[in-house]
Amino acid sequence: MAAPQDTSKTLPLKDWQFAIDVDKIAWATFDRQNESMNSLGRRPLQELEEIISAVEELSDKAEIRGLVFMSGKKDNFIAGADIREFSQFKEIHQAEELVRNVTALFDRVENLRIPVVCAVHGYCLGGGLEFALTCDYIIADREDGTRFGFPEVRLGIIPGLHGTARSLFRAGVMGAMPTMLTGRMLRSPLARRLGFVDQLVPTRHSLHWAARKAVLQERKSRKLSFSQKLMLTGPARKLVARKMRKETAKKVNIRHYPAPFNLINLFEEFGDSEERMRIAETRFFAPLLVSETSRNLRRVFTLSEQLKKQVSAEAKKQFRPLRVHIVGAGTMGGDIAAWCVVCGMQASIQDLSVDQIEVARKRAKTLFKKRLKKKLAIDAAMTRLITDVEGTYISHADVIIEAVVERLDIKQKVLSGLESKMKAGAVLATNTSSLPLEDIAKSLKDPKKLIGLHFFNPVAKMPLVEVIRGKASSQKEIDKGCAFVAAIKKFPVIVKSHPGFLVNRVLAPYMMEAISQHEKGVKAEDIDNAALDFGMPMGPIELVDVVGLDIIVSVAETLGIATPPGSKLERLIEAGHLGQKSGQGFYSWVKGKPKKNFGTMGKTARQDLANTLIHPLLSESKRCVEEGIVASEDLVDAGIIFGTGFAPFRGGPLHYRKTLDQDVLARKSIPAS
Repeated sequence: MAAPQDTSKTLPLKDWQFAIDVDKIAWATFDRQNESMNSLGRRPLQELEEIISAVEELSDKAEIRGLVFMSGKKDNFIAGADIREFSQFKEIHQAEELVRNVTALFDRVENLRIPVVCAVHGYCLGGGLEFALTCDYIIADREDGTRFGFPEVRLGIIPGLHGTARSLFRAGVMGAMPTMLTGRMLRSPLARRLGFVDQLVPTRHSLHWAARKAVLQERKSRKLSFSQKLMLTGPARKLVARKMRKETAKKVNIRHYPAPFNLINLFEEFGDSEERMRIAETRFFAPLLVSETSRNLRRVFTLSEQLKKQVSAEAKKQFRPLRVHIVGAGTMGGDIAAWCVVCGMQASIQDLSVDQIEVARKRAKTLFKKRLKKKLAIDAAMTRLITDVEGTYISHADVIIEAVVERLDIKQKVLSGLESKMKAGAVLATNTSSLPLEDIAKSLKDPKKLIGLHFFNPVAKMPLVEVIRGKASSQKEIDKGCAFVAAIKKFPVIVKSHPGFLVNRVLAPYMMEAISQHEKGVKAEDIDNAALDFGMPMGPIELVDVVGLDIIVSVAETLGIATPPGSKLERLIEAGHLGQKSGQGFYSWVKGKPKKNFGTMGKTARQDLANTLIHPLLSESKRCVEEGIVASEDLVDAGIIFGTGFAPFRGGPLHYRKTLDQDVLARKSIPAS
């Protein structure tokens, strides 16, 4: 087939290329200028309108017979709307106007009288998937990087470009609603099974020919089956909506995260009519877009992008770790090794006890089954997880992490032994949770090699790793540490060596305040409920039990926070009740769950208690900036959100503190009546 004829000279395009080949097929390729990701912003949408106008004219003259949309990027089709532009919308009517302009354009794509095919490689998310659904036929490759999804709920909104209606009437209730409610990304085979994709090809290289064939054969997406249509009818739809609302309420609080509940309400009220649902969608979407919750969740997304920038481009390019060696097969060490294997690396575990390593391997296999699914992948992962009592693999490792007991003398001894065996260029790190790197590094011949890599429990779920910079730590080693963290799909935050670093330093006074309130007679359940009402993922008393009472005391001592003599905390530790790991702490633990009674405190009292609990966390966060523990307020907020789960819808502790200050100032400016 002859090469397509470039017609972009007749269209002044910067973010798109437009060409027509000898078979009269038009090819629109999205390649946003000076951006690594394609996103739907103002200029790309304006240029898309120019393309559609040209296509409408050409199709009326029978000069083209079909249109194909593709991406010019290596790893993404369209990653969504450009959320950088969302901040300009302050009022509901502004959001509604934007939506109506874009949906009118999307409707024009849908109403073209020629076959329209979307050929997807890479991320097709949010507004990108909403756009793809306007096409007659969607083809995707099977490559691992190709993903589909609606992440809008994570930004406090719902699909707003008629994606709710289009997905529902293309993939059915059970395909569309869970995908939108969870915000999860789907690999292309699953997207095909659910109905978002019509055809799969092996690789991106097959997309062009498959799209050409689909146009020539005028293919269309399959229609909903009878049973899928039945689920959209009144009684079935309302039953499904009630069940979805109940399940969603178990995971998020409607006061904190209204978006998924708005989506369910939209579906329940209008899900029997695609046209009515499209019209109603804008009324449900626009208030969410301008809400404080959405603004704060968009801020969280921006903070995650800032954490990614902690990785220097040079280090990411030059340092590509493939082998990791972990010393210490306890829960933390074993789980770090397992997670590295999930991310495709080889991990060797060293410990004095083979039995201890076997415990770590069994726990790892459980993770592999959950994450990797297929037996072949699980078996391959177990092969990459190596038992290494003698430390044979130290000299092969690109990254070596010491994860032994939190005792200075033992860490010094282990690390000095590792230093003499490691290969040139490898990263040497300690997973200390609170000990200063300067003290640990005293045993090393070359202290500048040592950095901290502080993981959080559970490793597989917590997205943050603190990269600790000691006074002697080399910037090159810090950069390599950040590159390693990014390679295992975590967020790095660079933190100055200081007792408690960032996360533990901020968490400790919060948890100790909770213990103090309990000591004063406040029920543990009321304390935890107050924190949950505030938006924390777990109550502080339960968190103390999960972390371990002995660990909490150790960290508190490191930070200079005294434990009152004769306190309940002290008595529990003396009795061997260390929390979840011993089966008894402030709560009794059965099958990994705490046994709790109902709280008795009223709503207003819980709000006051929550403010009391959160106050030391906010104060300590501010001190971390003042003392230069991290480089900026934004990085403190990012670290505490991703390291502790601090209520994301509040935008981070320092951001939340500012809103409190603004509220106080606003109240002071109001004259007394």
